[in-house]
Amino acid sequence: MINKLVSKIQKLNAPVVVGLDPMLGYVPEHIQKAAFDEYGETLEGAAEAIWQYNKGIVDAIHDLIPAVKPQIAMYEQFGIPGMIAFKKTVDYCKEKDLVVIGDVKRGDIGSTSAAYAVGHLGKVQVGSNTYAGFDEDFATVNPYLGTDGIKPFIDVCKENKKGIFVLVKTSNPSSGEFQDRLIDGRPLYEHVGEQVAKWGEEHMGDSYSYVGAVVGATYPEMGKVLRKVMPKSFILVPGYGAQGGTAEGLRPYFNEDGLGAIVNSSRGIIAAYKQEKYSQFGPENYADASRQATIDMIEDIASIF
Repeated sequence: MINKLVSKIQKLNAPVVVGLDPMLGYVPEHIQKAAFDEYGETLEGAAEAIWQYNKGIVDAIHDLIPAVKPQIAMYEQFGIPGMIAFKKTVDYCKEKDLVVIGDVKRGDIGSTSAAYAVGHLGKVQVGSNTYAGFDEDFATVNPYLGTDGIKPFIDVCKENKKGIFVLVKTSNPSSGEFQDRLIDGRPLYEHVGEQVAKWGEEHMGDSYSYVGAVVGATYPEMGKVLRKVMPKSFILVPGYGAQGGTAEGLRPYFNEDGLGAIVNSSRGIIAAYKQEKYSQFGPENYADASRQATIDMIEDIASIF
């Protein structure tokens, strides 16, 4: 799957992933009303609104980008109906030939980690049959439990040609409380990056590993260091746009070949119609606003090369 991701980035000249992280407050009133008219103001109604909202955005942008990244928590908050909306979103994106990065941030050990990996990236045995659960192409993984938590994911990835993105240096303001702590004279995130590179050697694609890393756009100097530490790992870069990351600060995350990173924007794209810059589209044309915001992001990132 890493080969497909690289190929699509090259074909579209767009190292961009759109985060499908819907809050009900992002969903235009006319979509909410239609969903509530059918299902009531219930969890089912909220999930239907989220699904229809996602579908509109995907229809508008799928030809522009290589990948999407649905954040599972935004669906889990609506219980089982929300999880059904998550699965419908994943399946629909794959129908549109988008690479799907499940932003699930799982991390555990042993059979629990293996079960997470199977649920999101593999196939589960049911009697004489096997079934793919959520069936994303990549998943984000928390490395805090060490190799015991990562190896089950790599094993499942090898079987299914899937991949993971390991949290190394995240974009949130308090990430440094742990990630920047000095261990043997170097910050913890560097040690994690070195381990990601080692894990990646076990599962290589044509030019990049199936084991990537998450490194926030808000820390370009750290990104520069980590790019050298993990030369064969693709870097998923959150924090562009709404969280303060800029195109100018993205250059260190890429290799000399212009590859090696994919930049995420979530509400900056999916809630673009709420921004003054795109307000002329209005709620009825929210998906057209998302398309224009995606085009603008692609052009912005292209300006650094």
